[in-house]
Amino acid sequence: MRKDIKVPEVKNVTLAVTREVNKLNQAEWNVHLINRNEHDIENTLVASTGYGKVGDEHQKTSTLRHFLETVPAKSTALIEPINSDIFHLNNEFWVSYYIDGKIYDKKFIFLPDTIKEDNLIYIKELDMEGVLHS
Repeated sequence: MRKDIKVPEVKNVTLAVTREVNKLNQAEWNVHLINRNEHDIENTLVASTGYGKVGDEHQKTSTLRHFLETVPAKSTALIEPINSDIFHLNNEFWVSYYIDGKIYDKKFIFLPDTIKEDNLIYIKELDMEGVLHS
């Protein structure tokens, strides 16, 4: 039965959306995975999609999938660039990975309009400013 399935809790793995200013003085936004664990995470799959409703119109982006073979302990990995035109949507990232043969997965959702200049903080693992998923 479903209630008998033990799902391991995701710990010390999170996402951040960072902002950098390019040579043309334009903001570029990127999504990063942060592994704060003392051990590597293996066979990491990240699926991303945006969705929401603007007025009476439903909007949805395409789903992108990324595979990261190994994310070393105490490190980060670039997932994808993200366009600021979709910050008004829910931006969902489903992250799955293995540790010692056990699968871990968690859904991270950046709610509409939470990725913005006002919410930027310094993220030490990336040595840059961004919005950290809590």
